[in-house]
Amino acid sequence: MSLQIAIDFAQLPLRPEVFTIPAFDAFGYEIGPLSLRWYALSYIAGIIAAWWLFIRMVRRPGAPVNEAQIDDYITWATLGVILGGRLAYVFFYNWPKFAADPIAIVRLWDGGMAFHGGALGVVIAGFAYGAANRVSGLRILDYIATVAPVGLLLGRLANFVNGELWGRPTGSDWGVIFPDAGPEPRYPSQLFEAGLEGVVLLAVLSWLFWRTGARLRPGLLAGVFGIGYGVSRFIVEFYREPDRQLGVLSTGLTMGQTLSLPFIVAGLLLLLFAWRRPAVATA
Repeated sequence: MSLQIAIDFAQLPLRPEVFTIPAFDAFGYEIGPLSLRWYALSYIAGIIAAWWLFIRMVRRPGAPVNEAQIDDYITWATLGVILGGRLAYVFFYNWPKFAADPIAIVRLWDGGMAFHGGALGVVIAGFAYGAANRVSGLRILDYIATVAPVGLLLGRLANFVNGELWGRPTGSDWGVIFPDAGPEPRYPSQLFEAGLEGVVLLAVLSWLFWRTGARLRPGLLAGVFGIGYGVSRFIVEFYREPDRQLGVLSTGLTMGQTLSLPFIVAGLLLLLFAWRRPAVATA
């Protein structure tokens, strides 16, 4: 008899909602119930953490922007994350659903975001902000790339708390039995992503920023992020259950792996660009 060591997710003290306010009457209208979900909180916390870290980073000599400019850029980046993440999910992951019900595109509270699109939105926001304020958009992206793993870490932890985006069956007694995913133990791929895309990538980029002169070579940190994220996501996709509406593509890759390949290529090109150009002066 084998020892059953799988974790039943339903028995964990985890719920998607941080808290819920019951429905109430206001001026003759019923409002609610209103809930704050961990996934929404992860976005809010990620933006606040990025802003806090960004402020400390621009205090180092040679920063592309000053503290007074950060608030404006964070607004641009936030819009980039939300619009890019939502539109990528709509067009790449679930277009038939949204084509049949276009109004659902704006119902963000129902879930559905794609990190690849959010990242592209931040890139566009970075260069647009740079052009509008006559600063280097590429150097801004280096700074954002350094703090982006914080948002990835919080987002993947929220995915686990929600019991969504679970992994493939493990083929053993080890794993997590997720609600709506059948009786088989599955890999907690959300935690794999939190570890690789969040903890490991944050540690590497933070070391490069604070302990080396990487921040003074435009494109280097953004390149490391592109490679690190792309490779991490590509690997984890072997353990993550493919999206039900897509499955494995005809190429033998998942959509997540397919969208990760441009990140790796772009990262390599940025590294080549960074090393072939002189470092930025600090004064």
